[in-house]
Amino acid sequence: MQEPAGLYVHVPFCSEICPYCDFAVVRGRPEKRRAYVKTLLAEIDLTAPSPHVFDTIYFGGGTPSLLEPRELERLLVKLRTSFRFDAGTRLYLEANPEDVDAARLAAWKDLGVATLSLGVQSFDAGELAFLGRRHDPDEARRAVRQAVAAGFETVSVDLIYGLPGQQHDAWRRTLEQAVELGPDHLSCYELEVHERTTFGKRRSRGELTEMPEDVQADFFAATHDVLAAAGYPAYEVSNFARGERHRSRHNAKYWQQVPYLGLGVSAHSFDGERRFWNERSLPRYERRICAGEPARAGEETLTREQRALEALMLGLRTAEGVDLERFETSYGVDLAAANHERLARWLDDGLVELDGASLRPTVRGWAVADALASSLVLS
Repeated sequence: MQEPAGLYVHVPFCSEICPYCDFAVVRGRPEKRRAYVKTLLAEIDLTAPSPHVFDTIYFGGGTPSLLEPRELERLLVKLRTSFRFDAGTRLYLEANPEDVDAARLAAWKDLGVATLSLGVQSFDAGELAFLGRRHDPDEARRAVRQAVAAGFETVSVDLIYGLPGQQHDAWRRTLEQAVELGPDHLSCYELEVHERTTFGKRRSRGELTEMPEDVQADFFAATHDVLAAAGYPAYEVSNFARGERHRSRHNAKYWQQVPYLGLGVSAHSFDGERRFWNERSLPRYERRICAGEPARAGEETLTREQRALEALMLGLRTAEGVDLERFETSYGVDLAAANHERLARWLDDGLVELDGASLRPTVRGWAVADALASSLVLS
């Protein structure tokens, strides 16, 4: 049977636009958010029914926690009456620490949120200011404590490292504080500077210098060492969980090339062979939906070779690695035979492990996973 698909809903609103953010986000007052919810409801009508059965619903952004609980409830009711869902469907919600209080936590739990993901980014005041975050370290700690105490199945904390001039001790303190607060899951992302962001513009003017790659590699290795020792082994290059049940079932669909449907401005979808995406401009998205037409901005059909390379790149970012038998069945390539000498070198260098059934990266291999995947022979 086909594995259930994932459903993603993009909420683009933020109180402030972070200088590193390259997502489709806008500032929006309550009336603008209410109008967007109505547009989403209309897009659901345009999209349903779907051939897929879903078992995850992920509200991402932006800042989905800016929506009122009753607005989230309207969307959930519409989704559940318009699409088919597995009995064990898991609901995910992203939130910022400043939006967390007892009333909202209770409302989110009543809506069925299983995984609450908090965009903390740092517990260092100077780093939070540099990143343009609106909360301070005390507010971040309070939000995590309250979320953990509220009894969600999984509380996740997002952190960012690799800031210009960041010190190892400061990053280690942030990791230690995160662990001490007792979340079930951590996502640790290296700072990326994109051209069209505020940081990108500062870099082009020579006002911002990124952390050197060799230093970034040291931070990456230290992150994995500290969290593994604290009981949070990595299951993906940037994701760490305290037990398998706390791993992200929704994100695993992206990594395993399982179909997913995206709703909302800029949302992406994948049907197994074809990838398509909505308008990135909020006004264009809303105009097209209100005119009764899909807001699709583009699409691409992946060739067999493209899907194979993507499967390699995504697989080598996970702890499970690449199932060699499944890969050969899907793409007609015996990776081990076609890359015998190359894999032997990687084994000697401690970049991968090969047990006959799967090709798995080590932490050292994770640091260069994309380069490993792109260098493999696929013929």
